[in-house]
Formats: sequence, structure tokens, C-alpha cells
Amino acid sequence: MCWTATADLVAGTGIAAIGVVCVARVRRARDLPIAALPLILGAHQIIESVVWRSDGGAGPATTAWAVIALPLLPVWVPFGVLLAAPRSARRLLMIPALVGLVTAVTLAYFLTTRTVTADVRGHTVGYGLDLPQSSLIIAGYLVATIGSLLLSGDRLLRLLGGLVAAGALVCAVVWRLEFISTWCAFAAVASVVVLAWVRRRPAGP
Repeated sequence: MCWTATADLVAGTGIAAIGVVCVARVRRARDLPIAALPLILGAHQIIESVVWRSDGGAGPATTAWAVIALPLLPVWVPFGVLLAAPRSARRLLMIPALVGLVTAVTLAYFLTTRTVTADVRGHTVGYGLDLPQSSLIIAGYLVATIGSLLLSGDRLLRLLGGLVAAGALVCAVVWRLEFISTWCAFAAVASVVVLAWVRRRPAGP
């Protein structure tokens, strides 16, 4: 996520603040899940600051981090997009939503039956959970999260999907080199995009 505990805490607090603004500005209940995304991402980074200060391991902070990253997001994002989408786009969006549901249930099962650990490696944190068929699970995760955004039919949500895809690729490469964690920067930009999306949404019941 970020390169130090302090960076995670500062970035997480800022992103969560954007999330509060997004939620406060929502004019339709159907838009609330997407509007709350920065709040979730901010809380996620604040939790990781605790993981840093705990020097990794398998404590409660590591588990809380994994619950958000693994089963929560692949179901929250596609169903949030599905709720916010116009009626004409919902049939197609059912595909990433169902993929996300299966992926989330699978990840939740492994989280409850296996131990997730965090390993601090210089300016990165590596999380470990012994997953069988990990490539298939990752594919389902990407279809659910990035796929739903790209299929949303909304210009800003497609931009968000492209940003997340690019961020995931860059961060994965840099993380594998154990150089520095950079996702917090992409999360900050993504949160600003969500705020812009919330501001342009029409009023409704």
C-alpha cells in the first residue's frame, strides 16, 4: 500500500476524509457503495499502518487488512457498480458481480481456514495466504473489480477502472522488486475520481 507506517497513516487519513465528503454529497442511495469506496480504501491504509508498527506477523491488524483486500472488495465494487448503473447496463454487469461473489466466497473460506501473515520487506509489506489455484482466483478478482468498472458505461467509472488497472500493474512490478509500495498514490487519485463522479451524479430517490 504505502512505503512506511507514517505514509500509510497520512495517506489513509486523507483518503478517508475524501470518502467522508463523497458519502456526505451522495444524492441517491444507489450511489452510496461507490461513494464509500475512498472511505474503505482510507481505512484499509490506516489498518496497514498498524501492520507496519506491529512488524507484520499474523495479528488482528493483518487479518483486518486481508478481510478488506480479499473477500470485501471483489464483491463490494461490482455490486456497487451494478446498483449505480442505468437499467440498460445491468444485465451485462451481472457477470462481474457473480464472478465477484464466487471469488469473495472462495477467499472468505480460505481466510477462515488458513492463517494470513504479513512480512515487512524494506519499504514493502508482503501478505501471505496459501491459496490453491491462485491464478484463477486473481483472474476472478480482476474481472470483478476492474471489469465491472470498465463495463459500467459511465465515463468516470471507466476512467477509474483504467486507473486501477494501470496502478495494479505498476504496483505489482515495483512490489515484486521489493523496492517500494506505491498503491497509496493510486488510491489517492482514484478517490479524487470517485469524488468527481459523486459530484456529477443526478439527484434521485
